Amino acid sequence: MKLLRVGPAGAERPALLDAEGALRDLSGLVPDVDGALLADDAALDRVRAAAASGELPVLDAAGLRIGPPVARIGKVVCIGLNYHDHAAETGAEPPAEPVVFFKAADTVVGPDDTVLVPRGSTKTDWEVELAVVIGRTARYVESQEAALACVAGYAVAHDVSEREFQIERGGTWDKGKNCETFNPLGPWLVTADEVADPQALGLKLWVNGELKQDGTTAEQIFPVAEVVRYVSQFMTLYPGDVINTGTPAGVAMGQPEPKPYLRAGDVVELEIEGLGRQRQELKGA
Repeated sequence: MKLLRVGPAGAERPALLDAEGALRDLSGLVPDVDGALLADDAALDRVRAAAASGELPVLDAAGLRIGPPVARIGKVVCIGLNYHDHAAETGAEPPAEPVVFFKAADTVVGPDDTVLVPRGSTKTDWEVELAVVIGRTARYVESQEAALACVAGYAVAHDVSEREFQIERGGTWDKGKNCETFNPLGPWLVTADEVADPQALGLKLWVNGELKQDGTTAEQIFPVAEVVRYVSQFMTLYPGDVINTGTPAGVAMGQPEPKPYLRAGDVVELEIEGLGRQRQELKGA
C-alpha cells in the first residue's frame, strides 16, 4: 500500500493512493498514519480490505498539500557515509561500523514544503536518502532477517545539511543537520510488502533541473537489514521511528570549487524508484 497524509500542516488526514492512482480518504477508518497504525496488523488488514473493495471515498487531489506520511515520529536516526561512492567523493575512509547521528522529529516536513536556508548559511547541501519506517519494536535484534521483519515500509527522505555548521563549527554533526525544515519526507509510505529488495532502488536528485545524484541502494556499505539490526543494539526502535540510510555520490560538498551549495530561490527535486518524488523551493529563513 501507499499510505500518506494530506491537508494543512498540523491538520493532515490519513489517505491512501490506490492502484489506479486515485487518492482515497482513510479518515473514516483509521485516525492517522502513525506508529500505532503501523504496529496494528488488524487495522492494516482492514485498510487493505477497504482499498481492495473500492469503498473508500475519493479525495480531490487538486491543490491538496501532501504532508509527511507518518505522524508523531518518535525519532529520526541517520546513517552517515553509508555509500561507497559518497565516502570516496568526500575523501573519507569507508566506516568500519555505521556512523549514527540524529535529526529531531520536528525537522520533518512534507515532500513539497518549502525548505529554509538557515540564516548565515553558505553551505546548505542536498542528500537524497532511502528512509526506513519502523513497524515493530526493535530491541537487540539478532539477525538481518529479524531486522527486516521490523520494517513497516519505505519512503523518500531529503537529508538537507549545512556543511559549515556540521563540520567546521566544532562539536558533533547535529548543528548542521537539525535546522528547521531539514527533513522533507514522503510523499508516501510504501509498505514493505511492495518493496521486493530495498538494495535495488534507484535514487536521483536534481537542482534547478540539473541531475546531481544518480545512484542505487546497491552501493550502500551497510544494507537496510544490517542498519536496523545494528542500531537496535544501541537504542530501542519503536513503531513510527524513521531511519535515514545515507546518500549516494553527487552532493555539493563532493564537487569541485566553487561548490554549488544551495541558495534561496533554488529548486530541488528528488525521487526513489517506486517511492515517489519530492519538489522543494528554497527560501531564506
